[in-house]
Amino acid sequence: MWSVDEHLADILRAVRPLAPIELPLLDAAGCVLTEDVTVPAALPPFDNSSMDGYAVRLADVEGATEEFPAVLGVVGDIAAGSGNLPTVGPGQAARIMTGAPVPPGAQAVVPVEWTDGGAGGGPADAMTSGPHGPEVRVHRPVAAGQHIRRRGSDAAAGALALTAGSVLGPPQLGLLAALGHAAVPVHPRPRVVVLSTGSELTPPGEPLEPGRIHDSNSFALTAAAQAAGAVAYRVAAVADDAATLRAVLDDQLVRADLVVTSGGVSVGAYDVVKEALEQGSGIEFRRLAMQPGKPQGFGLLGPSGVPLFALPGNPVSSYVSFELFVRPALRAMAGLAPDALHRPRVQARLVAPGPLSSPPGRRQFLRGVHTPPAAGEHVGTVTPVGGASSHLLAALARADALVEIPEQVTEVAPGAELTVVLLG
Repeated sequence: MWSVDEHLADILRAVRPLAPIELPLLDAAGCVLTEDVTVPAALPPFDNSSMDGYAVRLADVEGATEEFPAVLGVVGDIAAGSGNLPTVGPGQAARIMTGAPVPPGAQAVVPVEWTDGGAGGGPADAMTSGPHGPEVRVHRPVAAGQHIRRRGSDAAAGALALTAGSVLGPPQLGLLAALGHAAVPVHPRPRVVVLSTGSELTPPGEPLEPGRIHDSNSFALTAAAQAAGAVAYRVAAVADDAATLRAVLDDQLVRADLVVTSGGVSVGAYDVVKEALEQGSGIEFRRLAMQPGKPQGFGLLGPSGVPLFALPGNPVSSYVSFELFVRPALRAMAGLAPDALHRPRVQARLVAPGPLSSPPGRRQFLRGVHTPPAAGEHVGTVTPVGGASSHLLAALARADALVEIPEQVTEVAPGAELTVVLLG
């Protein structure tokens, strides 16, 4: 049998990041940047106001107080986006809005709250007029450059804005837009085709005939692929017929960067995936030293070498297998760094009414609920839910962690520390 680590290492050797493509910004959300991005021009591109107020010269408001305000003539209004700017001379000010360019001659911006608002001390919008036109009374002095965002204060021209390998989240996309980029080169999201096999499967929403069950795996695995960052396509369940399965796979390869099947990988008479792919397909079927998920299939399918994962059919087995093997492969294909491929692992103390048993020579993954460390504690706790059986989907739905019991351990006492894979 293969170990869990050997199987995963073989998978990661076989997959490669998808070739870069140019995508519009919003389509690139969550993708990995493939080239460094430098700042083409200073950001912001001009000195601008960080407040609504008045652009002034320092000398004109020096020593200003509520009792003895500086009275300045207002030479004009400057809104965000203004192009023609008035010059602020001695004894003058310009009313300015947040984001508007600072006019020539101004050395600082006085917030409107530090003035009478140009209304002679009242709240009216209309500015009072002195003998020479509109006026504003300033009640406090300002320091040089106060409330001004300097040109290039965010990023200087030629600076490195983002490095290749950056994951493009909302802040990164906002920066790219601010720099004027409408599209960027990225590793695209992998396209995943998910299908279940089994003549007993009925789509949810349809009544069950005797001996049949609803198809749950394809929904869980499609959602898992989406959560891993992929574009996922769910295909209707395929009956236990090798020729039909081969035809479906041939049809789906044109839109797949990776294929996931569930069911039909053991040694039974109706294990259709194994029957359809075992000979000359490039897919190798293995037994892994793990529970659940002992039977696995993996290889590169078709002329383009599309990775195919043939997962077990039991719901818990297929989901655990996806988290351990498919998810890291998808994230590697998306170009993520090695330390970002896997779910976080932490140590936690076991909370259980008695010792847990584990089969010798197999790495067991139990489902559990993890509680983070309390104040002053260095580890949290984990409580198993359900049992070890691989059909217990209701228990899996309550779990937020996998409890990992190593191959050489056959019994774990309550209070022992174990490695926990965090799922959410």
